[in-house]
Amino acid sequence: MRDLSGVFKAYDIRGLVGEQLDNDLVRDTGAAFARRVGGPAIVIGHDMRPSSPGLASAFAAGAGQEGVDVIMIGLASTDMLYFASGHLDLPGAMFTASHNPAAYNGIKLCRAGAAPVGQDTGLADIRREVEQGVPPGGKTPGRLETRDLLAEYAAYLRRLVDLSGSRPLTVVVDAGNGMGGYTVPSVFQGLPIEIVPMYFELDGSFPNHEANPLDPKNIVDLQARVREVGADAGLAFDGDADRCFVVDERGNPVSPSAITALVAVRELVKEPGGIVIHNLITSRAVPEIVAEHGGKPVRTRVGHSFIKEEMARTGAIFGGEHSAHYYFRDFWRADTGMLAALHVLAALGEQTRPLSELTAAYHRYAASGEINSTVGDQLAKLAEVKDAFAANPGVEVDELDGLTVNLPDGSWFNLRPSNTEPLLRLNVEAPDEAAMAALRDEVLALARS
Repeated sequence: MRDLSGVFKAYDIRGLVGEQLDNDLVRDTGAAFARRVGGPAIVIGHDMRPSSPGLASAFAAGAGQEGVDVIMIGLASTDMLYFASGHLDLPGAMFTASHNPAAYNGIKLCRAGAAPVGQDTGLADIRREVEQGVPPGGKTPGRLETRDLLAEYAAYLRRLVDLSGSRPLTVVVDAGNGMGGYTVPSVFQGLPIEIVPMYFELDGSFPNHEANPLDPKNIVDLQARVREVGADAGLAFDGDADRCFVVDERGNPVSPSAITALVAVRELVKEPGGIVIHNLITSRAVPEIVAEHGGKPVRTRVGHSFIKEEMARTGAIFGGEHSAHYYFRDFWRADTGMLAALHVLAALGEQTRPLSELTAAYHRYAASGEINSTVGDQLAKLAEVKDAFAANPGVEVDELDGLTVNLPDGSWFNLRPSNTEPLLRLNVEAPDEAAMAALRDEVLALARS
């Protein structure tokens, strides 16, 4: 029996093409997915990686052998595939490895209405079925249909955010040679926004920089271009364009927590008293600001499956993560960086202040960003760090996701294990830079000892 533990991750399927991920495996996965989710059809999209069209076709063949019809939407961002799943009310499969290097590819799966498929919601079952061997379908093959949903996706997003009254804006967009270069021109068509494009050419080899805007080295070009042209803002998308990172008119990064708070305030205007989800690594400013604007903040674990499940359970209007994933009830509770970007630009365009001043109100604390440490025994090290802090007066500890420690001075940190690597991930926040640096260094010394 095959062991696919290295390919089936917590939230998706991902691996090296040809070594871990090939047409046979993908075809079997398509068949297992079709049997598991049922329904009359599956919608499939793919990114610009050279391997994506072939893998998408193999998945379609596997689903088809189970008698399921397949709708191929071709090139798509991940949030465009979620739109297709929600709009058509069909299960979906998106072929992308997001920001991973060119040699990788993967599959993000969802049920009808863009409902998530993760380890606890079907992915583990699909893995077991593929490992045991998928028998021939023995059914009349499903039909294959091709549809172009780009214009409908763009129109839907524009209906959710009104920029008709916006002042003219100049915005630099770094697509990182990923799917943002395909979707941005359609979404922004007709809006009072002049786009200055960077790396819009679809190229899965990522010739200019890695398509991961959370790594500071990958937004250097964007920051320079914003300053050079005197733009009002800059946007950077990851490879499958489901995440969006923002820089202000000075080229300075705007934290995803600040974007979460800004968008939450706008959504609460539409639905006063609404619930807003935030994961436990977002800034403490997020729940504070949500509460100040009459909303109800709800804290969750890190990860899109947890966010989406909590949104469904609570009826939340919006959710945000530190990783620049933003989730909207009006978008089938799925994550879309493009919709978050439209909210930011609408907020900027409806007043006269620059983005740096607009977002200043959403920055309240000093944060470390995520810092990784390689450890031999993750659980033992977490226990050691917990013991070092838990007995101190006024300290509060919780273990919702890894270890979160709250200190009496308002500082806190979260230390949690990676799902796929022998790493502990540290995030620290404090009232000021000095307190943050001191706490960061103290925890790192323990974690790395």
